[in-house]
Amino acid sequence: MSYCPEHLKYTKDHEWVERTGDKRVRVGVTDFAQKQLGDIVFVDVPSVGRDVEAGEPFGMVESVKSVSDLFAPVSGRVTSQNPDLESDPENVNTDPYGDGWIVEIEITGTGTGALDGLLDAAQYEAYLKEE
Repeated sequence: MSYCPEHLKYTKDHEWVERTGDKRVRVGVTDFAQKQLGDIVFVDVPSVGRDVEAGEPFGMVESVKSVSDLFAPVSGRVTSQNPDLESDPENVNTDPYGDGWIVEIEITGTGTGALDGLLDAAQYEAYLKEE
């Protein structure tokens, strides 16, 4: 079974979300996703200032096995991107919930209520068992 930290929220697209401020979240891919992808060789992330829409593709992860879209877990504006991923994309594999984070987003619209539709760790683990 994949590791799913309890304090995070999850999407069915295998991204994790961590609240880092009132209306700010950090986003990455789950341990399950990085294992499915294999060795990550490139991460395409949106530029700072770009608006993203919940459920819509906002970037992609390329591995030796495939290319997979990243889907925005919330609507908002990208406020920062992980500067280390350009030179060390394998951080997504080695530390998906730490150094492998992808972007930070300032939530727009419904604010932190946008997180209500995401899965908690137990729900995400149950979803993985179904898949």
